[in-house]
Amino acid sequence: MWAGASVQVEYFVYGAIMVGAFGFSFRETVVLIVLGNLSYLLLGVSSLQGPTAGTTVFAINRASYGPQGSRLISLFNWLTLIGFEVEGLILIVGAGLVLMLKAGLSPGTPAKVVLAVVAIVIQAVLPFLGHATIVKTLRWLIVPCIVIFAALLAFADGHMRLDVASQPFARGWQYFMVGLAFTIALSGLGWTECGNDYSRYVAPDASKAAVVGWVFLGTAAPQVLVMTLGAAIGTFLSSVGTNANAFLPFATQRAVPGWFVVVFLVFCIIQLFGVNSLDLYSSGVTLQALGLNVKRYQAVLIDSGICVAVTLYAVFNASFKTYLSDFVACVICWIAPWLAIFLVDWAMRRYRYVASELQRTDRRSIYWATGGVNWAAIVAQAVGTTLSVLSLDQVFYVGPIAAAFGNGGADVSIFTGLAGGGLVYLLLGLPTVRRQTAAADSLAPAEAAG
Repeated sequence: MWAGASVQVEYFVYGAIMVGAFGFSFRETVVLIVLGNLSYLLLGVSSLQGPTAGTTVFAINRASYGPQGSRLISLFNWLTLIGFEVEGLILIVGAGLVLMLKAGLSPGTPAKVVLAVVAIVIQAVLPFLGHATIVKTLRWLIVPCIVIFAALLAFADGHMRLDVASQPFARGWQYFMVGLAFTIALSGLGWTECGNDYSRYVAPDASKAAVVGWVFLGTAAPQVLVMTLGAAIGTFLSSVGTNANAFLPFATQRAVPGWFVVVFLVFCIIQLFGVNSLDLYSSGVTLQALGLNVKRYQAVLIDSGICVAVTLYAVFNASFKTYLSDFVACVICWIAPWLAIFLVDWAMRRYRYVASELQRTDRRSIYWATGGVNWAAIVAQAVGTTLSVLSLDQVFYVGPIAAAFGNGGADVSIFTGLAGGGLVYLLLGLPTVRRQTAAADSLAPAEAAG
C-alpha cells in the first residue's frame, strides 16, 4: 500500500520544484532527497502501535493526551489531511487543464470550477468502499506507474542537464536546511499521523523490525527514485511549480512527445485519486476520534465541501510552490512535537496499551488523567510548537531562532519541535504515566481474557 502511495506524481513535482523553484543544483537536490527520505523510518516506528492496540492513531493518542485533550490534536490532524487532499486536487485540476490545452481547447474560469467539482466527486468513491479497496487499488497502480515514469525518463534523456557545475552549499548550509525541512515534512514526517490507521490491520504478533523495514522500503526507495526523476526533469522544465498549475510547462515543451504527455497526465490523475483516498480515509476516522458522531460517507461529504472551496482558492490565487511552502510550515509546527510526545509516551508505557480503555472517553477510562486531559502532553505540545514556529525559515516568516544562524536563516523547526516536545513531556509526563501503567497492569488479566 505504501509503495502505491509513493510511486506517484506529487513526489515527482516536489523534486522538480527543488531544482526549478528553490534553485538547488541537481546534485544538491539528490542529497536532500536521500536525507529527507530517511524520515520514513519515523513512519515505520509510528506504525508499531496499531497492531497491538488494534485501533486508529487518534484513538491511541488518547493515552498520551487524555480523551478530551486528544480532541485538539485530532482537529490539527483533520485540517492537515484536508491540506494534503487539496494538494492532490490542485494537481488533478492542473493536469485536466493541460489535457484540455492539448486537445486544442482554451479552458478558462468555468473549466477550472467544473474540473474541481468533478474531481471532488470522483475522489470520494474509494473512501466509501473502504480500506481493502484502497489497498488493492494502490497495489494495482504500482507497476503501470513505474512503466510510465521509466518511459518519461527515456523521452527526457538528452535534454536533462545533470552535470551543471555547482559549488556544494553555494547559497550556504542555512539555505540547504530550508530544502531539508521541505523534503522531510512532505516525506516521512507528513505521513506519521496516519501510520497506525493502516498498520492496525497487521497481526499483533508481527515482527516490529519487519513492520519498520517494509514500511521504510515501500516508501523511501520508490520516493527517492521518483523525486530524483522530477529533479532531473526540472533541470530543463524549470518553471514546474512556479505558477498555480504545476503541469503547465508540459503543455508547451518539445522534449516529450505530445501523445505521451497525454498518457502521462491521465495516469497521474488516476494515481492522485488513489493517494487522496488515503487522506480521506484517515480524515474520516480522525473526525470520529474528534468526537463527531459521523458515518464514513458523512465524513467524506464534509471533507469534500471544504476541499472544493480551498482548491478553487489555491488554483486562482497562488503558485503551487507557495501553497506547499505555507502548508509545510503548518505541518511541521504541530506534527514534529506531537510525534515526539506520542513516541515518548509509548516508550514510557513499556510499549503497550490497554486496547479496550483506548475506546473509552468517560471518567472511568484509565487514560482520563485530569478532567480528561493529560496536561503534561498539552504543555509539551505548546512548548514544542512554539520552538518550532520560532525556528521556521519560510518566505513569509523567519523566526528568531532560525535568523540567529545568519545568512538569511536556517530552518531547524523540525528538530526543535521534536526535541522540545519530547523532552518536556519526558520531564512532566512520567508521574501520570506511572499511575496509568499501574492501573493497566491491574487490568491485564481481564484484558487478556477479553
